[in-house]
Amino acid sequence: MENIPLSPYGEASSTPSPVNRMMAAFAADFRDGMDTNLGVGYVNERTIPIEAMTEALDGVHAHPERHRQPWNYGGPAGSPTLIAAIHEFHERHGIGGLTGHDLERQRTVIGASGASSILEAIASVLPKGIVLTADPMYYIYCNYLMRAGFEVATVPEDDEGIRIDALEKLVNELGDRAEAIRFIYVVTVNNPSCVLLNNRRRRELLAFTESLSRRLGRRVPLILDKAYELLLHDPDVPPPESLLPHDSQGLVYEVGTLSKILAPALRVGYIMGADGPFIEALVQRNSDIGFSAPLIMQEMAAHILDHHGKAQLETVNAGYREKANRVREAIETDLGPFLDTYRGGQAGFYFYLTFSDIATGEGSPFFRFLTRTTGQAHIDGPLSSRKPRVIYIPGEYCVHPAGSMAQIGARQLRLSYGFEESDRIIEAIRMMRHAALYARRQA
Repeated sequence: MENIPLSPYGEASSTPSPVNRMMAAFAADFRDGMDTNLGVGYVNERTIPIEAMTEALDGVHAHPERHRQPWNYGGPAGSPTLIAAIHEFHERHGIGGLTGHDLERQRTVIGASGASSILEAIASVLPKGIVLTADPMYYIYCNYLMRAGFEVATVPEDDEGIRIDALEKLVNELGDRAEAIRFIYVVTVNNPSCVLLNNRRRRELLAFTESLSRRLGRRVPLILDKAYELLLHDPDVPPPESLLPHDSQGLVYEVGTLSKILAPALRVGYIMGADGPFIEALVQRNSDIGFSAPLIMQEMAAHILDHHGKAQLETVNAGYREKANRVREAIETDLGPFLDTYRGGQAGFYFYLTFSDIATGEGSPFFRFLTRTTGQAHIDGPLSSRKPRVIYIPGEYCVHPAGSMAQIGARQLRLSYGFEESDRIIEAIRMMRHAALYARRQA
């Protein structure tokens, strides 16, 4: 008997992505306190405000006039209470430089399950075609886009973010195929590299999008994924500016999340941008898949923003700043002689390393040393009790396989300092040094 017929997306999804497969295999026998996971993009457990969560639950029930029917279904556009709290949070603390007037001009919608659900909805309501983005790329979403039938076209970034000259060159090379461009997607603190899209480059990106829209005779959405933007913990970096006040054509849509500063389990992601058919289509998508995030979570998030937002933001960023400094020192001390460059450590919680002559892919000696799969007992340890292992995200999964970064991606990796504690990360970096020495001996 034949298998159940699948759609093209289903066929593409029936085989796990490389990162999915790698992380699942590692997690199957992960040993707490012995193995170190520098690949997972989880937040640090100590940043989650458990006491404020408990207080928020009580506060929601104590004020039914503000938090209506929190255990029932919510509306497809999201809780009005949470939307108001997000706006007040932005205005009160100068997030993005947005004023009350700026926020009143935008439509804000809460996603069904975090920012990822908004990104999925965008792909669902726009026709298939070409998506322009930076390389290295946010591999989880870009891999999804490819499975969903989009063509992802990438251009390199530099220290200021996605390169506008490379975007212009790419569009010119597309020729008539540029008609198939559907949207531009940029993570403002790039995942995996954590390069911050600076304010000058943002304005240039908006000007490029306006020019492209005029060329194509239709609005091309500029989707700015701000997942890590609230985690700007380097005091020497100018605060990021929102492009919404500068958008006169209704092109800019900013996707934000509370996962990184509150808790991922709240599943609160939101999108801000000009009202119209595009936003209405996203709201309908929410309705089709079960409305926005669970209402009790939205109301609790609103309470925390109202009462603890500023203190929580400061506490989280102070913690990540301290970790970034310690991890950076370890990288320079233990891995410096093996690296060409590294980026990150100013915002978010990733460092992106480029080795000079060491491959980092799954089959490489470097990877096999850290996962204890070399086949050499003195390195791996006995089968019954493997030596401590370290997992990271290889650069080959973070770059477009057909893009200009594919070759250098084979010598790169993403290291997360979010989830694990500093001492464990530093010990894992020391193990990376031993892995690098082993890899050179194998060359």
